Amino acid sequence: MNVIKNLKYFFEKHGFAVSSRLADRLGMRTKNVRLFFIYLTFATLGVSFAIYLITAFLLKLKDLVYTKRSSVFDL
Repeated sequence: MNVIKNLKYFFEKHGFAVSSRLADRLGMRTKNVRLFFIYLTFATLGVSFAIYLITAFLLKLKDLVYTKRSSVFDL
């Protein structure tokens, strides 16, 4: 059981954080957003998984563009 918790913690820490960001923006629990993605993936035969990955890519791109630089020499 401890291995499962460690694996869950690893993916939550190093994952894309799409579910948590979407849940924060919508004012929902992260668990409900994750369940929605899981059910939608089964219902649409994997199409929502592609949507999830595209969203993760766009969020990562947004983070890279809008990072705050500490000085002018970081450019």
